[in-house]
Amino acid sequence: MNWCEACALAFSLLAGNAFAADSIPTSLSGAKGDAARGRAIVANRQVGLCLLCHSGPFPEERFQGDLAPDLKGVGGRLSEGQIRARIVDPSRANPDTIMPAYYKKDGLARVASAFQGKTILSAEQIEDVVAYLVTLK
Repeated sequence: MNWCEACALAFSLLAGNAFAADSIPTSLSGAKGDAARGRAIVANRQVGLCLLCHSGPFPEERFQGDLAPDLKGVGGRLSEGQIRARIVDPSRANPDTIMPAYYKKDGLARVASAFQGKTILSAEQIEDVVAYLVTLK
């Protein structure tokens, strides 16, 4: 079963429970992510672009966004599954969000042709970012 099938199954199983539908409880890659690699992705302005909108505990980065919630403490506010779901497709939690869906290929509007049919981050990268963000208590 590929990720898209697994995610669709997870969302369909959880759809009846509003709280559970806000979460993807299992790893997209089948493995636990690496928090150090995840931090590097979050802080990298060429890969994740997280700091374009978010701020957080990155003293080495001078310019951080203020359009979205501070990442400091996110691991205390959200569960691992909730963090994963918000990275995969944040519009499920907030239909009005401006945050891109980092692991969604279908049903998107205004996607440059070079990026159509591709995800922003791989399943492994998502898991690395999740592993890092859950450490931010």
